[in-house]
Amino acid sequence: MAPKTPPLPLYEIKYRKNVISRGIELFILFLLFSLLAYRLLSLKNHGLNLSFFLALICESWFTFLWILIVSTKWNQVEPKTYPLRLLKWTSEFPAVDMFITTADPVLEPPLITVNTMLSLLAVDYPANKLACYISDDGASPITYYSLVEAAKFAKLWVPFCKKYNIALRAPFRYFNANLSPPQDSSQGFLEDWKRMKDEYKQLCEKIEDASTQDSEACDFAGDFGVFSKIERKNHPTIIKVILENKEGIADGLPHLVYISREKRPKHPHHFKAGAMNVLTRVSGLMTNAPFMLNVDCDMFANNPQVVQHAMCYFLGAKDEKDCGFVQFPQYFYDGLKDDPYGNQFKLLHEYFGRGIAGIQGPFYQGTGCFHRRKIIYGLSPNDKINTGELRDEYLQKTYGKSQKLLASVAQTLSAGSNIIEQLNSDSLSSTIEEAQQIGSCGYEFGTAWGQKLGWLYGSATEDIHTGLSIHGRGWRSAYCTPDPPAFLGCAPSGGPAIMIQQKRWATGLFEIIFFSKSPIIGTLFGKLQLRQCMAYLYIQLWALRSIFEVCYAILPAYCLITNSNFLPKANEPSMTIPASIFIIYNLYGLSEYVRANESIKAWLNNQRMWRVNAMTAWLFGILSATTKLLGISETAFEVTKKDQGNDGDDTNNSNSGRFTFDDSPIFVPGTAILLLNLSSLFIGILDFKQGRDFEWGLGEVICIMWVLFIFWPFLKGLFAKGKYGIPATTILKSGALALLLVHLFKFYQ
Repeated sequence: MAPKTPPLPLYEIKYRKNVISRGIELFILFLLFSLLAYRLLSLKNHGLNLSFFLALICESWFTFLWILIVSTKWNQVEPKTYPLRLLKWTSEFPAVDMFITTADPVLEPPLITVNTMLSLLAVDYPANKLACYISDDGASPITYYSLVEAAKFAKLWVPFCKKYNIALRAPFRYFNANLSPPQDSSQGFLEDWKRMKDEYKQLCEKIEDASTQDSEACDFAGDFGVFSKIERKNHPTIIKVILENKEGIADGLPHLVYISREKRPKHPHHFKAGAMNVLTRVSGLMTNAPFMLNVDCDMFANNPQVVQHAMCYFLGAKDEKDCGFVQFPQYFYDGLKDDPYGNQFKLLHEYFGRGIAGIQGPFYQGTGCFHRRKIIYGLSPNDKINTGELRDEYLQKTYGKSQKLLASVAQTLSAGSNIIEQLNSDSLSSTIEEAQQIGSCGYEFGTAWGQKLGWLYGSATEDIHTGLSIHGRGWRSAYCTPDPPAFLGCAPSGGPAIMIQQKRWATGLFEIIFFSKSPIIGTLFGKLQLRQCMAYLYIQLWALRSIFEVCYAILPAYCLITNSNFLPKANEPSMTIPASIFIIYNLYGLSEYVRANESIKAWLNNQRMWRVNAMTAWLFGILSATTKLLGISETAFEVTKKDQGNDGDDTNNSNSGRFTFDDSPIFVPGTAILLLNLSSLFIGILDFKQGRDFEWGLGEVICIMWVLFIFWPFLKGLFAKGKYGIPATTILKSGALALLLVHLFKFYQ
């Protein structure tokens, strides 16, 4: 039965009083419109001045983006959950299936996955209401071995955490933060603490030893025989029940299931979205919890009450359509001081994320998110389904032909809003054969999986695609920000890893605009709110933004080379408009960082990296997306390397946080822009010394200096060696491109 409404609210949402911020943002918008008006009124005077016309186009684009930003940040929220009220309100909690995804044992070391798994097994929630499923798309025997050994350790670790109310329940974080036990600890705690540390050390050694062995030379005996002579992309479904809470003990250990879905060379696998759909089906067959949590393998549970915080929204919502899914913001551990790579996104969550939460709810971010199973099954808010309406013919066409899965789906779709008892009563082991069938790569053919339900296919950013579909059906989502943060992950370190991630995001986000479930279509023909559509467009246009960012970055160089201008002269009154925009925009951005307790250097680093990404990774993103949309090539899903350290550098090392390079062509545009602006500055100095008449002025020179500041890591890379230096081949390619542009500019002149 559905639980009753609690006497006290389980969560509250308050709106920030950001009147001053709104005023400044509107004033910046007024200045941007003033600049466009100046451009339009001055077109006659500038004739066919290419730089002036190009500036008008770019500034129109930037004005459009600013409108999207102002709209999104207008109603920022301060959510608060009350898990203690939840504990007083009910003793029965809904079941939750927890999903962990990993794809590559090299880029995503098994020890990282193990710590995430251990942190989830140890959360403060009845163990008989939890099941943890781990999807291994690498079909790695090392990963499976690591999980089996970690499950043995979990039988000691989980009781230890709950007995002493340990706050950090990922062992690698706990022992890093507690190199020695507190001095005032009891004798019993000291003995248990030392035992846990020794056991965890042994676990790490076992996993490390296994990782150094050649899998082909391993003895695949017993439970590991299924991994014998299989290929990573050519193998049957592998499902192993590592732990099973057969007695349903609340203070025991949750179920733990290993899954590696079937892969065949000629069958599409749809990357992470395909893995998530297999997890959904297998869990629906085995445990069928009404709620599901999914996390990446590197996002460990940092707050042991995380499930309770999510349930405050699900169970406390007066109307379930107000809480389709609960998204926790992504935060990262061991972040380098001042965020040199600009990839910790603290400000994005603090203002933009809270702003989206004040509209229709936060985006689904692909990790750290709780879902209602029936929504993933394609249900809309106003759908009322009775068991009699679910015909076998309809279910088979939509969800596949597994009768046991169809019975599970029918139970989920016809259940009440917040059903408590929905765990499958069958033992997990008895369902493995059927689960292997629904994990096969051919099961989805002829069904709606990945098209109308589940995690949607077609984009490298399956999270945004799926979340957009959910919002488009009229569901709202909830933004949960407990203290301490619910989940912590490791941000990529070094230039190449960051660029790969940014390129993948830009590619996937841009593709979605042309899908049937794009935000524009969702607003015109669905139930996506207009301002929510504008928020989606802001991030989905990252790739397209690269073109305007590149054009604006080469404009001042063009002016110095061709002896032209795109800004008013310093003594002209109209110069106050672009100068005011530059000064006020940057001061306002700096004030946001200060209000969020971030440093000035962090603001500078983020300003730099946003534009570096825009002119490099995002540029390649739009090229990749365009070639895919034209049918020329397919997008490849590139896994980001996960590290538990910071690029192998000590945080006290002078090189910590220093930008790194490789020979990828993704670094060519940024290096070329840098060389082009340096060349134009040299040409401008020569013209100035020779006393020639020149049209360009102080504004263009300041812009060039700003571009050089943005590409300062690249400038240092021109003279550095090793991974901190730009490879000679990249410099040669960039130099040739910059030289070609100089000659083209001269020719146009």
